[in-house]
Amino acid sequence: MARGRSSLSGKWRYCNPSYYLRRPKRLALLFIVFVCASFFVWDRQTLVREHEVEILRLNEAVNQLKNMLEELKSGGGDDGKLINEKKDVPDEPIDVERRQKVKEAMIHAWNSYEKYAWGHDELQPQSKKGIDSFGGLGATLIDALDTLYIMGLDEQFQRAREWVANSLDFNKDYDASVFETTIRVVGGLLSTYDLSGDKVFLEKARDIADRLLPAWNTPSGIPYNTINLVHGNAHNPGWTGGDSILADSGTEQLEFIALSHRTGDPKVSAEGRECYSSA
Repeated sequence: MARGRSSLSGKWRYCNPSYYLRRPKRLALLFIVFVCASFFVWDRQTLVREHEVEILRLNEAVNQLKNMLEELKSGGGDDGKLINEKKDVPDEPIDVERRQKVKEAMIHAWNSYEKYAWGHDELQPQSKKGIDSFGGLGATLIDALDTLYIMGLDEQFQRAREWVANSLDFNKDYDASVFETTIRVVGGLLSTYDLSGDKVFLEKARDIADRLLPAWNTPSGIPYNTINLVHGNAHNPGWTGGDSILADSGTEQLEFIALSHRTGDPKVSAEGRECYSSA
């Protein structure tokens, strides 16, 4: 009988508080394990609650956007009311002054460019002469088109638009940087088309992009960094050791894929996808 009681006592002794009271080290260890487990469970529950709250907020925002979209599609939305509500928010005087100063600076710089370097890539402010450091593609003018439009400088924008329509010519025997031409010329024309809806900018963007596309005719699909705009001869500059610059080709995807979306012509974005799959 005594042996049976001893065996039973051995099985259940870990559940008996007196067992730990006689062994302080094991009691301390048990306490530490309990505290750690409690913190772990509490932390997980807190994360779950925060996640649920965030999901609820996102769902509410999505539902609000869906309702607004449905109102606009059905014509039930009062656009004028939305505009008026936006105008009811008063502008801080300092913000108005800052915007005006930025606009004045833009007008000052643009007037100087228009007077001394019209149609050239850059204006040298000290000599007051225009230079064609990008092959004579009107880099500054194209770069500034969207800014002129956003600032409401309509007269300046219209003069620049006429230059693009009548004087911008990409048929130049010039070894252009694929990267610089893409981000400045293709990107500038596309952003202006998105803002104005004027298809002259889209057609010019398509023209220069078609001249850049042969740069992607490489064994790897990774484009060369330099190309002749007339002959389509592409190569890499000597300072790269004959290698392409991956950062350039990665950046160029934005403009070429955007151009495909605007024109419905998949060839430019297809070149980008081939470049990515090869890399």
